[in-house]
Amino acid sequence: MELSPRVTRIQPSPSTAAAQRVRELRAAGHEILDLTVGEPDFDTPSSVKAAAVEAIDRGETKYTPVNGIPQLRSAISDKLLQRQKVRYPVEQITVGGGAKQVIFLALMATLRTGDEVVVPAPYWVSYPDMVLANDGIPVVVQCPASDGFKLTASALADAITPATRWVILNAPSNPTGAAYSVAELRALADVLLDHPHVMVLTDEIYDEIWYDDTPIASLVEVEPRLVDRVFVTNGVSKTYAMTGWRIGYGAGPSELVAAINKLQSQSSSCPSSVSQSAAVAALTGDQSFVSDAVAVYRARRDEVVKRINDIPGLSCTSPSGGFYVFVSCGEVDDEKFCLELLESQRVAVIHGAAYGAPGHFRVSFATSNAVLTEACERIARACASKG
Repeated sequence: MELSPRVTRIQPSPSTAAAQRVRELRAAGHEILDLTVGEPDFDTPSSVKAAAVEAIDRGETKYTPVNGIPQLRSAISDKLLQRQKVRYPVEQITVGGGAKQVIFLALMATLRTGDEVVVPAPYWVSYPDMVLANDGIPVVVQCPASDGFKLTASALADAITPATRWVILNAPSNPTGAAYSVAELRALADVLLDHPHVMVLTDEIYDEIWYDDTPIASLVEVEPRLVDRVFVTNGVSKTYAMTGWRIGYGAGPSELVAAINKLQSQSSSCPSSVSQSAAVAALTGDQSFVSDAVAVYRARRDEVVKRINDIPGLSCTSPSGGFYVFVSCGEVDDEKFCLELLESQRVAVIHGAAYGAPGHFRVSFATSNAVLTEACERIARACASKG
């Protein structure tokens, strides 16, 4: 069978591949300490599950509007007003089968052959391949640790060309947990104002898993003149431990949202009706689950950062958000190191080259304290064995 070029020019998701390898080893009887998982280890809140059961009992198991039920889009609009300080009308909001699908459809709706997308690295593993799958060209901009793993205004200005269609900003970042200050966003906004042909896709899926005292900043709040050029994406997966419910959303220009809705009408028809009812309950109900989870993550973060920095040859900074630590392993071949760590110590992590940042690896602390403690001890043993 001859496959389409859009399939052959992309690779399977490295994080998905790593998770599959862990499942295979466990099925073969091996005990694996898995630090690859990009999902909360908490269960979905009981109130959210109850809302889904009630929706089923009411018979809400049919097709919904392509762009999501009105109650959910209204709840999303309220959240965005609180978070972004912008009131998005419900017709400028689309709901999809996870934020990943919404991002993919946004790129599908806008990219023409040869259009460029600025992708700061370290990046979430799927961004470059999503761009390639939709006939675009990912322009990867290295953002070193000396810049806090963040895109600077000068680097952005250097990367923009007449062919630039999008800039992707992911904050808090997967894999680094880095996020932009008001001043940093102001500097980026000044560059973007000079290039009116460039759109910005902000992936804010970890925005509620936030540890700093200062509230996380928003590009559209910092520069309201960019509202018509920014597409905000988010979802309920990380904040409410609802990864398997597959509900994400986007908000932005009406023309773009309408195009995404058209594509969804010809692909998945609509998001899951039951999951949408659950998402309404998550967004509008008691938020103590979120604050409680963040407190647990913060304690885990602090412990993992301390333990990693105590290991000779490794170092990391403390993430401002999310549940990942991005570890520097210096001049060591990160992919080889991660493979040896899995084979010799039965600890699974993801190598930094998958995120466009060789010489690093990503650790997820969305797992128990016992697993994290034992895994860090094994990582230390692996490093000690190399002298």
